[in-house]
Amino acid sequence: MELDEPAVRDALSSLEAKGIAAPARAEGRVARFEHRLGEIWNLGRRESALLCTLLLRGPQTPGELRGRSERMHRLEDLDEVQLVLQKLIEHDPPLARVLPRQPGTKEARYIDCLAEHDDLSIEAAPADTIEAREDRIASLESEVARLRAELDEVRRDFAEFKQQF
Repeated sequence: MELDEPAVRDALSSLEAKGIAAPARAEGRVARFEHRLGEIWNLGRRESALLCTLLLRGPQTPGELRGRSERMHRLEDLDEVQLVLQKLIEHDPPLARVLPRQPGTKEARYIDCLAEHDDLSIEAAPADTIEAREDRIASLESEVARLRAELDEVRRDFAEFKQQF
């Protein structure tokens, strides 16, 4: 990620206007800022650490979250991670959500609810039943057949057009 100074200033101004960031009380020539997420949403260090890790790294399993958030706050075990994640899910408004388990994976992954995640729309859909999958497959097969027929017609029309020259 590359940002120039005006872009950083604009982002900080926007965050400051929303009360999410504020100038830090530090001496020196360089302005420093700090986040206010804990104060705004009444989060402890554990919740803040997991939420920051989700924001920075995207969807994570509880094991990944435990290891990757350790610098911000050490979580003792996976049960503690699950407890903190549940608090984030039950928060008003929800700050995290669980994604459905992907085929071939043992653990579900979690993602933050603070940003739009368009690239995860298929993955985040509710788990399908066998009947729903079969219906979807049948629908897709008929759509492919229709598109193939349409392509054949376009090819025929193009061949006729090409013969005119």
